Amino acid sequence: MKLTDKINYPLLASSLYIASQIFANILSTKIAVLPIINLAVDGGTVIYPLTFTLRDLVHKTWGKAVARQVIFMAAGLNILMFFLFWTVGKMTPAPGWQGQTAYEQILLPVGRIVLASVISQVISELIDTEIFSVIYKKVNDLTAVFLSNLGGLLVDSICFTLIAFLGQLPLATVGQIMLANILIKLILSFLSAPTIKLVPRLVEFNKI
Repeated sequence: MKLTDKINYPLLASSLYIASQIFANILSTKIAVLPIINLAVDGGTVIYPLTFTLRDLVHKTWGKAVARQVIFMAAGLNILMFFLFWTVGKMTPAPGWQGQTAYEQILLPVGRIVLASVISQVISELIDTEIFSVIYKKVNDLTAVFLSNLGGLLVDSICFTLIAFLGQLPLATVGQIMLANILIKLILSFLSAPTIKLVPRLVEFNKI
């Protein structure tokens, strides 16, 4: 038996999708500057674009209905993550522990980012789901990933940036973050799209 025969593709894709969503929200608390093009970008952009292709992998292996469920599961877990950060942050720090201020500065701002992420994620990923479903049935899986990622990432980048940073950062910086988000997500999404060929379709065609 080959190693690939032992891999549970739906479970792997779902786990990576949810993990990437959570990692991206924590990383987004840092605003960095991209080398060469000198644009501001939230740290979560280094991994978040992969979630669009990972969702497509879930879709191909488990079907549209389960892909939708995974989207809402990821949203719920992100909300739970912030609640836990907030709860622990409000607990009285132990005597001698000097990290309270750093904890509050780094992890508590995740709240607005999580709100922005949950709203933009659910909207963009559901759009991604519908585009993938229609195009997969009419053309092929690679084209479906390319076009569904494109539609999803544009909606996500605009919604997330405005909700997360508008009014908190200078307007020029918000614009840079939005542009950088779109550029990076396009590049990483297109680079990751061919991985759709590595997993077999495990559901009936009409369930895609």
